Amino acid sequence: MEQKLFSYFSRILPLSQEEIDGIVATLTVRTFPKGTILLKEGDVSMEAYFVLQGCVRQYFLVNGEEKTNNFFTEEQWVISMQSMSSSSPSKHFLECVDECTLVVGNREKEEQLYAKFPKLETVSRKVMEKVFAEQQELSGSYFTDTPEERYLNLMRTRPELFQRVPQYMIASYVGVKPESLSRIRKRLVQK
Repeated sequence: MEQKLFSYFSRILPLSQEEIDGIVATLTVRTFPKGTILLKEGDVSMEAYFVLQGCVRQYFLVNGEEKTNNFFTEEQWVISMQSMSSSSPSKHFLECVDECTLVVGNREKEEQLYAKFPKLETVSRKVMEKVFAEQQELSGSYFTDTPEERYLNLMRTRPELFQRVPQYMIASYVGVKPESLSRIRKRLVQK
């Protein structure tokens, strides 16, 4: 399973065997049951995750209602950037939608690896640039796209989510109530 992580890194910047061995020595892989809350609103994020298997949902509580704003699946990073980088309370939750096998990292391990293998800091920067670009595109779609367009985009770019995520979470993600999502789906079938 860890091969997924090294395959991911290799697409960014090839790693030497020594660098791979250094990462393996500090690697923590954990399996979390479905429903596990990895981070609660108000807690300070101390860990980052790389999804080997499973799906993690990020959501906010707004007036007691869950508002899903992202799903993280295989070969994606789950990082609460604002909370972790500034040691401030998180404004969102991270929840395992199904059983998840995750690489778990923290700032201390990261700094130790950078000290020993400076090239890994470049890899990390490139990963963060990719994560930031994805987040920026996603947040922009909430200002420019209709819920139907967001639904169609999700179908086109991440069709596997429809088999693994409950419909109420999909509805929340595209910005509608479940009954509105049913109307969108019905309208699309009729087209």
